[in-house]
Amino acid sequence: MGLWLPGLLLLSACALTAGSDFQQRPGPLGHSAFERRSSVRERAAKIVRRSLPAWLAASPDHRIRRRSAEPGDSCGALRGYEPKLKDNTHLYTFNDLSGSVSLAWVGDGTGVILALTTFQVPFIMVRLGQSKLYRSEDYGKTFQDVTSLINNTFIGSEFGIAIDPENSGKVILTGEISGAQESRIFVSDDFGKSFSHRDLPFNPLRQITYNPEKSNVLVVLSNNNELWLSEDFGSDWKKIHDMVCLVKWGRKNTIFFTTSLNGSCSDRGMLELRRTTDYGKTIKTVASKIYSYGLGGRFLFASVMTGKGTLRMIHVSVDDGETWNMAQLPPVGHEQFYSILAANDDMVFMHVDEPGDTGFGTIYVSDDRGTVYSKSLERHLYTTTGGDTDFTNVTSLRGVFITSVLAEDTSVQSVVSFDQGGEWVPLRKPANTKCDATARDPDKCSLHIHAAYSTAMKVNVPMLPLSEPNALGLILAHGSVGDAISVMQPDVYVSDDGGYTWMKALDGPHHYAILDSGGLLVAVEHSNTQAIDEIKFSTDEGQCWGVYKFTEEPIYFTGLASEPGARSMNVSIWGYRDSLFSQYWISVTIDFRELLTRDCVDKDYVQWLAHSDDISDPNDGCMLGYKEKFLRLRKDSVCWNGRDYTINTQPTPCPCTLDDFLCDFGYYRKENSSECVEQPDLKGKVLEFCLHGKEEQLQTSGYRKIPGDKCEGGKMPERKEIDLSKRCVSDLVGPEPLTDNQASKSVPIVITVIVVMLLSIAAGVVFVKKYVCGGRFLVHRYSVLQQHVEDNATDGMDDPLESNHTPNGKIEFHHDSDEDLLE
Repeated sequence: MGLWLPGLLLLSACALTAGSDFQQRPGPLGHSAFERRSSVRERAAKIVRRSLPAWLAASPDHRIRRRSAEPGDSCGALRGYEPKLKDNTHLYTFNDLSGSVSLAWVGDGTGVILALTTFQVPFIMVRLGQSKLYRSEDYGKTFQDVTSLINNTFIGSEFGIAIDPENSGKVILTGEISGAQESRIFVSDDFGKSFSHRDLPFNPLRQITYNPEKSNVLVVLSNNNELWLSEDFGSDWKKIHDMVCLVKWGRKNTIFFTTSLNGSCSDRGMLELRRTTDYGKTIKTVASKIYSYGLGGRFLFASVMTGKGTLRMIHVSVDDGETWNMAQLPPVGHEQFYSILAANDDMVFMHVDEPGDTGFGTIYVSDDRGTVYSKSLERHLYTTTGGDTDFTNVTSLRGVFITSVLAEDTSVQSVVSFDQGGEWVPLRKPANTKCDATARDPDKCSLHIHAAYSTAMKVNVPMLPLSEPNALGLILAHGSVGDAISVMQPDVYVSDDGGYTWMKALDGPHHYAILDSGGLLVAVEHSNTQAIDEIKFSTDEGQCWGVYKFTEEPIYFTGLASEPGARSMNVSIWGYRDSLFSQYWISVTIDFRELLTRDCVDKDYVQWLAHSDDISDPNDGCMLGYKEKFLRLRKDSVCWNGRDYTINTQPTPCPCTLDDFLCDFGYYRKENSSECVEQPDLKGKVLEFCLHGKEEQLQTSGYRKIPGDKCEGGKMPERKEIDLSKRCVSDLVGPEPLTDNQASKSVPIVITVIVVMLLSIAAGVVFVKKYVCGGRFLVHRYSVLQQHVEDNATDGMDDPLESNHTPNGKIEFHHDSDEDLLE
């Protein structure tokens, strides 16, 4: 994964998969025009699907006790730490003039870091540059200059360091040969101890990618859109295909790629999607008229142009493109886009952009086939230029997602779902905070999380929300407390229960990291102008913070780096110092292992029931059909979880209730209700959709089970599908009984009627296959799905304003010109 910080690019060996979103048409930027008032509480029922549960809507003094220690109980443990940390603080100076640094952790728990420094300037028609390679075997405490291993070759920062995610020790560096039309790579299979070079018969367009199941196999696109493959870790290469626009690895050695028949990848909508399972020996076209495609979980998605050529629809395959079903989603035009927000083997979160430059759309969640979708969240903020969305998967607790909505007064507000998109609610106001100037009622407001949109709007937010799978329930995020997200200086908030409750942990913006599976948090205050010399740390999930001065001579901070996976006890503070004639890089690595003087034992852990405020209540804690009890570290236990720490869970199935079901196609939940009701325009009508190339009829009670939900027994609404083609035959050709005295006269009429009926049936079949299953006339069919969006939409947007914030400081959405920017 990669993270750009000012002057620093942090790369890790971990593969980051966030649902593989489509290459959508990002158009006009998310906007900042600002108005004076906001009323999140008055509009909450429109913004979210349902209201807060009763226990969550209790008085502000109601506290959910999920851990053993109250604030202040653990602060006494942070004493006498300075000598220990001073003995374990290591400074390294990089004596070069490079403008950027790329870091890569090679392997899990090996302590090996590669640092690539790059200095690059354009000169007339050529580009001059220098790069150096450094290697550490002790988590960055010391480095060795190993530039000679790559023959002092210039390594471009745009390619960086390609690490095999499977912990094999493989490394690829892509270099440039002066004056040559070809490139050279340097490869290592011993964690960067040695490198050998291999010349390429092409110039790569993007970074070389590993087969996730066989790391010796590599693919890459050349700068003239040729697809190349190597089966021996880059020694020999063969060209698989010409004019390839995008390539992705699938499962079981499968490669998917789009290709252009007319020689231009900019002609989207006319691409072909192809597949090879034998490294290019045989290639099969699996779809045509492709606008874009994506992979998520076991699903393959393709955005396909319809017969009219102006709209496109999502098609889904669960067998690598052998068969396709048309997703029951609204079609989009050329000024709109689809985006896969998240996907796993059970379900898909899909954003569908609204027509026009609204800056918002609707989130739909799929069934387990990825075909039938239910509306999950309306007015979901997703700006078009750059694709800025605040959608965040909280990896520390299952089923939790946080995102932003664009309210009707154009303010931006945060909502959270604890049940995988079934319902969305505002985040509770932290008990230790006051509402800011955006709040109409100083006693009633919500926490709003700053994420990608705030970053795009140049708010002082140095980091996005952070959670780790092995740091149970823990979330760190910048936020503001009011009626909407504010442009005022954000503070750092921490949740230890997956987002149900929050507390303000640090004043002002910070860089932060999770260490030791959540047993240790570290943070550095963010400043664009001031040098820093202190780091903050907490052993109780942000309740109490120690402050350690790590250097006598402050440095200008550029990034905080720790090994991916949140298991390490080492953190590196990167920055630079100014001298009279130059600037030079500084890395300060602090090992916190000696701070935690003992290993954790059984008595250091307490039992915790997720999604619950009362562990003694037998009906509490059911989420997605089952309860989960965990053992997690007490707040007042200052001990080391260790690299081998694993989360142990005790799942218990729950009886099914209506909360285990999503509203089915054509149904929605009324405000403050768990019941799904039919949309008014659909009452008494047949719901039709296409599966396997034919139209089917959907009969439903209005509910479908949330994918991945494991409830047993209880209330189970029925849902049934029948083949419409069979129903049509039986209904249309069934003859009416005739009396004997009319039989002879009616024979010619009956024959004529039968002929006409048969011709009508044939024409009807052609019509259904060509127009309905082919994607036409779907706007009318889906107009009812847009009903509630249109009811709540604003009539128009104000003209752009030059200011970037309102007097009360809240972030709002600003309308911009229409622009088609394709990736």
